[in-house]
Amino acid sequence: MLPSFETERLLIRPRSMADFDACLAMDRDPDVTQYIVGPWDDPVAHQAFLTDRIQRSFGDGLGYWSIFPRAEPNQFLGWILLIPYDGIGPEIEIGWRLNRLAWGKGFATEAARPFVRHAFELLKLPRIVADINPANASSIRVARKIGMRFVGDIEHDGALLKSYLMTAEDFKSAAPIDR
Repeated sequence: MLPSFETERLLIRPRSMADFDACLAMDRDPDVTQYIVGPWDDPVAHQAFLTDRIQRSFGDGLGYWSIFPRAEPNQFLGWILLIPYDGIGPEIEIGWRLNRLAWGKGFATEAARPFVRHAFELLKLPRIVADINPANASSIRVARKIGMRFVGDIEHDGALLKSYLMTAEDFKSAAPIDR
């Protein structure tokens, strides 16, 4: 069973099939998925991909969570993940996707911070990674704000990505306000 999280402005709970339509609608916005490789243009493949990602068990304490504002707990803002890289590992990745209504409000950073703590304090992970399209300046800012550091460029599925990393040591040495 995955934990739920609350922040000052957000409710974050394990993603379920009840979130399917909201996730699908978000992914159908080309501005939301412009930096992410996926089956967004094929309705059948997209629905199968989404169903798999919602129903799959990624291991203890790992998975996808849906994000909602505390003020309007039925308004889907997006999701955050902590899963084996690309669904298979061995690295554990942190990632986020928010619908356009949620952009520019600090929600991704606010949602990600408890997952950094979860990764290092509860799960005792040695490191987490985030690989981000270099044109996605907003996600790069989020990665930096949560304490991740740039470690180099990589190629994944034919795309050049910026690779960010945080180790348990990085987390321990971070200022408490950043955690």
